[in-house]
Amino acid sequence: MRGRVHNCLSRAALLALAGAAAGFAAGEEHGLTQEAVEIARPLGFPITNSMVVTWIVAIGLIFFARAATRDMKHVPGGAQNLLEWLVGGLYEFLESIIGPHLTKRTFWFFASIFLFILAANWVSLIPGVGTIGWGHQTPHGFKVDSPLFRGANADLNLTLAMALIFFACWIVWALREVGPGGMLKELFGAKGETAGALGILMAVIFFASGCLEIVSILFRPVSLSFRLYGNVFAGENMLETMSTMVPGFGWLLPIPFYFLELLVGLVQALVFMLLTAVFTLLICQHEETTPAAAQENET
Repeated sequence: MRGRVHNCLSRAALLALAGAAAGFAAGEEHGLTQEAVEIARPLGFPITNSMVVTWIVAIGLIFFARAATRDMKHVPGGAQNLLEWLVGGLYEFLESIIGPHLTKRTFWFFASIFLFILAANWVSLIPGVGTIGWGHQTPHGFKVDSPLFRGANADLNLTLAMALIFFACWIVWALREVGPGGMLKELFGAKGETAGALGILMAVIFFASGCLEIVSILFRPVSLSFRLYGNVFAGENMLETMSTMVPGFGWLLPIPFYFLELLVGLVQALVFMLLTAVFTLLICQHEETTPAAAQENET
C-alpha cells in the first residue's frame, strides 16, 4: 500500500512540477481539464469528448472480435491467432490466481475489462487525441480549449462506472458461490477453533474486524476508479506539458514519455483486473475440504 501511494504521489509531483514550468514559460495554464468537455447535445443528450473515444474503442474491439472469429481455422493466423493468444494467455494467468472454478465463471468480465482498459489507454496516446478541437490563437501558438477527443479513462465517470459494475458483479458472484450466510461468516465469523472466554473475545474481535471490512468494501469502487483515473489523467497532462514546455521542440520532448505511458497503460489495465480478481477470490473462496471429502467429490 505504501509503495502504491508513493507511486501516485511521485506521478502527481512530477505533473505539478511540469505544469508549473510550462505555465511559467508560456504565461498561461496548460493541460487537460479535470472534467470531460461536452461537444454536442443531440435531442438533449449530452455527448462528451471522452464518450466519443469510449465508443470508438468499444466499436473497434467488437469489429476486431468479429473479424477474428468470422472464419475460424484449425491453424489460426492473423487476427484469429492474436485473439486466441490474448484469450488463452489471460485465461491461464487468471486460472493460476483465482483457480479454474472462478475463472470459468468470471473470465468474461475480467478479460473484457482488461482489453477495454488497455485499448482505451493506448488509443488515448494516438496523436490528435487532445490536440484536435476548438480553441483560440495565443502569442505562443494555437491553444485547444475544447478537444474533440479525450482519453476515455481520463474521465472519472467512466472509471467509476466500471468499478460500480464490478461491485454489482462481485455481490452476485459471492451470493452464488457462498450464499448470504457464507458472506456473513466470511466477514464476521471467527477463524480458528477457540472456546470459552477466549472464544468470546475472538468473536468480538472478528466482528469488529468485519465492520472495518464492510467499510473497506464500500470504498473499493472509489479506490479502483481514482487509481485508474489519476494515473491516466496525470500521464496525459504530462505529455501535454512536455509538448508545450520548450517552443520549437514540442514534437521531440514527449517521445520518451510516450514509451513510458505505453507501459503505464498496460500496468494500469493489469492492476485493475488483478485487484478485482483478488477481491472476488477473497469473498468466494470455499473452506478447504479434507482429502477424503475431496476424493469423494471427484468420484
